[in-house]
Amino acid sequence: MSKSSHFSGQPLYGQVIKLLDKSKILQFSQENGGERYIKHFNVWVHLTVMLYAVIMRFDSLREIIASLLAEARKLSHLGISFKIGRSTLADANKRRPEAVFEAIYRDLYGTYRHVLSSDSRSRNTPKWMKRLHIIDSTTITLFSNLLFKGVGRHPKTGKKKGGIKVHTVIHANEGVPSDIKFTSAATNDSFMLRPATLHKGDIMAMDRAYIDYEKFQQLTERGVIYVTKMKKSLKYTILSDTMYQTPDGLTEVRIQNVEFVIKKRGEIIRHKARIVTYCDVKKRKLISLLTNDMDWDPDEIITIYRQRWKIELLFKQIKQNFPLKYFYGESANAIKIQIWVTLIAYLLLMIMQKGLKRQWSFSGLATMVRINLMYYVDLYSLFNNPDKDWEIILAETSAAPPETSLFDLGGLENEKTVSTTG
Repeated sequence: MSKSSHFSGQPLYGQVIKLLDKSKILQFSQENGGERYIKHFNVWVHLTVMLYAVIMRFDSLREIIASLLAEARKLSHLGISFKIGRSTLADANKRRPEAVFEAIYRDLYGTYRHVLSSDSRSRNTPKWMKRLHIIDSTTITLFSNLLFKGVGRHPKTGKKKGGIKVHTVIHANEGVPSDIKFTSAATNDSFMLRPATLHKGDIMAMDRAYIDYEKFQQLTERGVIYVTKMKKSLKYTILSDTMYQTPDGLTEVRIQNVEFVIKKRGEIIRHKARIVTYCDVKKRKLISLLTNDMDWDPDEIITIYRQRWKIELLFKQIKQNFPLKYFYGESANAIKIQIWVTLIAYLLLMIMQKGLKRQWSFSGLATMVRINLMYYVDLYSLFNNPDKDWEIILAETSAAPPETSLFDLGGLENEKTVSTTG
């Protein structure tokens, strides 16, 4: 049997981890104390094994080690030349600081963010897209309430489940986390809104959980625009109220200029903003948005807020394609390491996706990578033209001479018999 036309001299996984800088990763570990008392299982091997486990969607340490044993002959390509035990991996997840993996993610993001933001379709997107930051959080449910304080109660047992909240900021034109913080699920989201980290001209899109008048006023003073959803309980003074209608007499958009007054730490804070209310036809309800921009067209404000869906899509893609229901350790450090490695895996696949000519959905790409991870195939050849082998096989089949059937053999025997009797 001939080799695949996508054949490569190393497994696909070896090509994926080539995007990582081994020397930098070892340096990050040494700086954060991750290489103390380590003989063989350094941070590079640790990361390689954890990435393999996350991409393959393994549920336990037992599955990881069993798979590594089965792929023993291919591990030399990945820099692993010794047998790894469950206890070795479990101890590393418990002891090696999660800050090492945070540094790896941030360096990888900084190295490839220009690739993530480059898009041939960018000329069709609004100019403000590059300045748009989107902030939100997602909660990952845990097995215990001891490590991270949970929120809510189980409807049957009445017990709280533990949960770790992942607070995330993304740039709208990149689609991957640019800033990440971990807290317990009970932590309020608003702490992640930090005006001092933003610059004049930046735009922030967020959910109503981030409403904080003092921070909103700071954003206004720094020249940063924000767009968020209104809370029903907000109290304000209406300065002006304008309603626009369609030719049919239906409400198209309502614009209210308002002022919020709040007393905080003995100081009175005044914040002027604009409420844009429009009708969402699909959801059949009125939606009110709050912004400190007093000049932009209401349609632009609505479009900015709708871009917030990108961060919801990010959370959905990560949870659907990587195993964050089962953890390879019970300590807080082990849980955080697994989340960081999951984010690194997501970032690697997004970088690959940007480098491909063929259009892939993220789920389709993740599935193909998982299936072919330890096969000797060229990454870009396979993913740019996955049908090539089938095209070659079909061409060879159609060009081959017709095979002799049993009926043809029977006809030949009858001809021989006739010639003999004659």
